[in-house]
Amino acid sequence: MRLIATTILSCLLVAFGLTIAEADQQAKNTISNSAGGWQKLADGLELGTFDSPQPAEIGDSKIRILRIDPGRYELKLLNASASKKGRSLSVRQWCRQNGLVAAVNASMFQEDFKTSVSLMRTRTHVNNPRLRPKDKTILAFDRLGTGVPEVKIIDRQCEDFKIWQQKYGTLVQSTRMISCTGKNVWQQQPKKHSTVAIGLDKSDRVLFIHVGSPYSTHDLINILKKLPIDIARAMYTEGGPQAQLYIKTGEHEYEFTGHSEIDFSNNANSLFSWPIPNAVGISLRKD
Repeated sequence: MRLIATTILSCLLVAFGLTIAEADQQAKNTISNSAGGWQKLADGLELGTFDSPQPAEIGDSKIRILRIDPGRYELKLLNASASKKGRSLSVRQWCRQNGLVAAVNASMFQEDFKTSVSLMRTRTHVNNPRLRPKDKTILAFDRLGTGVPEVKIIDRQCEDFKIWQQKYGTLVQSTRMISCTGKNVWQQQPKKHSTVAIGLDKSDRVLFIHVGSPYSTHDLINILKKLPIDIARAMYTEGGPQAQLYIKTGEHEYEFTGHSEIDFSNNANSLFSWPIPNAVGISLRKD
């Protein structure tokens, strides 16, 4: 079964014209030995690497977080569905084709490999118009006026979404990890995998979170709450081999990919940046 999976992976690499990023090895060499702390990449942009207080069963047990000042960087939602010729790309490719500094998965997607599982829209394009009842958080940015934060994670359990949705041009709904009161709202489950998430700290800075080692989501939330990152809210955007974080600014270039619960022994999979239909990225503000 593993041989079949490796063969399929090799075919996909050829089909999509993807190569193993040199940046991935650079990232491992540069920051994998860090016990914790923030590395300044540019004004308003820092990469944090932290040892998890709960070691994983396999992997490096590192929590990697890109901390973003939304006053200097604006968020952008990218959708394969936004154009007729649109197609899924790796997060790295989304960045390179759109001149972005960094990006992560925007959300989980449906079997058509284009549509988000829940609400997703910008001012000019609607990927999914439906609000999913069980998903309590909505990432909101591209504000339509002053007097509200540049970026907000709306918690539908304690905030009126009907009011807040009128204040932002881009909305991305996903599954809540940390509530508006700071609680871990994820039930414990046996599944463990890589995870990517988007959060906000108590200073309203945006957090792109990538964890390559396998953790249950419940345990990962507890880990994030213990780290010195002042996390306030967070939402899950993807897990398994599709979970990606890519960063390129100046001389700094990093790429982090994920694993599923069953493929941690298959190193080939971790070298493959899976194509995804929707990404959230950042670019330097021009104003």
